Amino acid sequence: MQKLSTFFLNIIPRPLLIRLSYLVKPFVAFFLRGDNYTDPINGQSYRKFLPYGYEKVRENVLAPGTLSLERHRLCWLYLKNETSFFSSKLRVLHFAPEQAFYKRFRKMKNLKYITTDLNSPIADVKADICDLPFSNGEFDFIICNHVLEHIPDDATAMKELYRILAPGGTAILQIPLENDRKTTFEDDSITDPKERAKIFGQYDHVRIYGMDYFEKLTSIGFSVQALDYTKAFSEEEINTYRLAKGELLPVCKK
Repeated sequence: MQKLSTFFLNIIPRPLLIRLSYLVKPFVAFFLRGDNYTDPINGQSYRKFLPYGYEKVRENVLAPGTLSLERHRLCWLYLKNETSFFSSKLRVLHFAPEQAFYKRFRKMKNLKYITTDLNSPIADVKADICDLPFSNGEFDFIICNHVLEHIPDDATAMKELYRILAPGGTAILQIPLENDRKTTFEDDSITDPKERAKIFGQYDHVRIYGMDYFEKLTSIGFSVQALDYTKAFSEEEINTYRLAKGELLPVCKK
């Protein structure tokens, strides 16, 4: 299963993979139904989750019904339990919209929900995160998960995110983070895709973020909380939801 997962992730372009997954996931979800693990996003339980990873494959992490990963489920639980995201009238911008969230957020009557990305087939607005076609303070809530590690000039992207966020607004800016790494690592001299995948975790990642990520966001102007939201759950719940214990959630305010 690991080798098959890695093969499809690396051989099929992401836009096509997204389209194909819509067709395949109902059958996979039916086959894996059970009661060992629960996806809090759709409330469905399964006997196991699927493996996922471009270089280092993680077992039992991809929920069959929503295709959510650990980060998606953590974000969902935070939004549901700690914010008014599901009840207040909010202007929301969602970068590189994930299938786990897209249709659910689109149906929410309280949200003015806009999606954006350069390549995603389900994005409303095709735009460069470093040069966004939105007004200052246009959005109350921004969701931008696992995007900045793909952006060479992430400082400019962060400035754009800060610019379009309304005063008092919130941005969830998740990235692949190594908690034991103090300083973010980049090396543009590494050009071989296989070598980049080996070092950075994915061939199209341009850096490995360390804990200075939060300092960089603060320098842009955000008020930043590096929240270990997994502490809100018991060991049993962490396992049942298949969360990554200790994962830090970057909650950014303006």
